[in-house]
Amino acid sequence: MKPVIMVHGGAYAIPDAFADECMAAVKTAALEGFKVLVSGRSAVDAVESSVRSLEDNPILNAGHGAALNTNGEVELDALIMDGKTLAAGAVSSIKNISNPVTFARSVIEKTEHVMLTGTGADQFADCQGFPRVDTNELISEKERRNWEHRKRYGEGVQEQFNSQWVHDTVGAVALDSEGNVACATSTGGMCNKMVGRVGDSPIIGSGGYADNNIGAVSCTGHGESIMKVTLARLILFHMEQGKSAEEAAEEGLHYMGSRVGGGGGAIVVGRAGDWTARFTTERMAWASVKETTLSYGLNPNQVEVKLLQVV
Repeated sequence: MKPVIMVHGGAYAIPDAFADECMAAVKTAALEGFKVLVSGRSAVDAVESSVRSLEDNPILNAGHGAALNTNGEVELDALIMDGKTLAAGAVSSIKNISNPVTFARSVIEKTEHVMLTGTGADQFADCQGFPRVDTNELISEKERRNWEHRKRYGEGVQEQFNSQWVHDTVGAVALDSEGNVACATSTGGMCNKMVGRVGDSPIIGSGGYADNNIGAVSCTGHGESIMKVTLARLILFHMEQGKSAEEAAEEGLHYMGSRVGGGGGAIVVGRAGDWTARFTTERMAWASVKETTLSYGLNPNQVEVKLLQVV
């Protein structure tokens, strides 16, 4: 099986001023994940590595540089899922852990549960000796300005995703050489969200889903809409019915838009290695690597491809 990695940096109206940085971030993350795959490690290892790279980049909305809630605080959500066993781990409302995706993986490996949140997640982090950071280290000056703008000029949900004042969610999907798939999704949520609000990103079947029998999906966009239609699992359902990855993603996103009025995007990899990036917002930064080809773009109809030498 030829390994594949695909990542996204969020579906929204990415402004020209940040477009190059967003593209650089997703390309770097895709290459990081692909190096993991070609070394013979698992799809789960690859998506964790890619998403950690995205969480560490303050231009994106996950980990460092995450969006702020109404109190001007960081609350982070993440999930990771293994398509071989359907093992899944998720965390929500995390305040002082810079790589929530790794924390989510520890839920799989160290507990019998799927999701931890709030006080319980904090206690688990303490028991595991999980590294903490000062919350202020996760707040970028850019997001502080975004939060102040939103406090002053509140837009509605759809206006946010068609505005330069919001940015959204990161994620990755992968297929390894053994034919196993995995997904991971991580976010700081919506700017100026209610304290305690949890979106789709840590919800299994909404923000992401992975099943070796079908493929893997990571979603991005308006979380409440994604949860209402369980978008990740909906896309895989369409693939189960014989649709291609691209057809399934487009059908799922169209249904979400027509049924609940939500915008967003998804990256998908099928069990045979087919992949796609589709979205209904103005832009979505994405990148993928398969064999020696890096593909990337902000628009699915304007894909740039170049050959690489991957070590």
